[in-house]
Amino acid sequence: MKTTFVKYLLKTGMALMVIVSFACSKTEPSLKDAFKDHFLIGAAINTEQIMGTDSLAHLVLIKHFNALTGENAMKWERIHPLPGNYYFTLSDSLVSFAQRNGMFVTGHTLLWHHQTPKWVFEDTAGKPLTRDSLLAVLKDHIFTVVGRYKGKVQSWDVVNEALEENGSLRKTKWLEIIGNDYIEKAFEYAKEADPDAELYYNDYNIETAPKRDSALKLISTLKAKGIKIDGVGIQGHYHLDFPVLADIDSAIRAFGNLGVKVMFTELDINILPKPENFTGANISDNYELRPEMNPYANGLPDSASKQLADRYADMFNIFIKYPDIISRITFWGIHDGQSWLNNWPIRGRTNYPLLFDRNYKPKQAFYSVINTVKK
Repeated sequence: MKTTFVKYLLKTGMALMVIVSFACSKTEPSLKDAFKDHFLIGAAINTEQIMGTDSLAHLVLIKHFNALTGENAMKWERIHPLPGNYYFTLSDSLVSFAQRNGMFVTGHTLLWHHQTPKWVFEDTAGKPLTRDSLLAVLKDHIFTVVGRYKGKVQSWDVVNEALEENGSLRKTKWLEIIGNDYIEKAFEYAKEADPDAELYYNDYNIETAPKRDSALKLISTLKAKGIKIDGVGIQGHYHLDFPVLADIDSAIRAFGNLGVKVMFTELDINILPKPENFTGANISDNYELRPEMNPYANGLPDSASKQLADRYADMFNIFIKYPDIISRITFWGIHDGQSWLNNWPIRGRTNYPLLFDRNYKPKQAFYSVINTVKK
């Protein structure tokens, strides 16, 4: 009987899962437990992790995380690729897994200029839609997606990356066709679709002026008009030397003073060399791969591992000062091999931006983060 059971475990892959689960429970502290008195700890997960084909992901998620975001599962091109055609298999699986494990879900994202099909902005003849027509498309999308998950998805990144680095509104089809109030309309539709869901504005580099000042003004304007906005997502795509810690600290306080929650929604730290004058997170950026830009192709040396750990510790020492403002810290991926930073802004690099290595083993940075609340 025992032999038969062991063979079954090996055949299904469950033996490895049981062994890993047992080992993790005995040797690793839990991220979500460590920060239970401060904020939620989230992870962005990919298709394989959502559908369970990455057999270790669910074990790590259940142990360490209590909030989930789909990397791409709820973006327009995935969930609504053609007019009138919605595909919910992936997002349904994400929400179902979260519900079974008591996890907070953020829908990412309802309105963005990237990963939005061309048809959204054009009629059947390929001509630009009118303002009213595009608003109707947007409303249908938000009502359908948010409505499907009413009471199941607790929060939405309603608008993503609407600001340029200089603080102006980004020149997008949304702005061009609808006008300056397209952001207001998106939040209004989202509230109407689910009045109880938390609604966020999400962006990168809003820790530093002038983009920070414009984000503060945007949120203040929405609130002054009585438009529901519950929080701001600071993406947190950081480097070892950018942004300066003082800017992170002051941004948390500045947004908190507006009476909204603050989340770090896409946290990772790029430890590889940056192209000259590069600090953003625009997914369209693409630079040439040169050997000197990929120094750790064969592994991360101890000196670089310590730099990463120290940077994470410095940031979390700031985060834990604001449990009444910060509601969630979400890492943009679970392990290094999953990270988008292996291929952006330079394709083909080997990066190490997260707390778990490519085998889901906790790194030095993992323990440096845990130790910020063990002092």
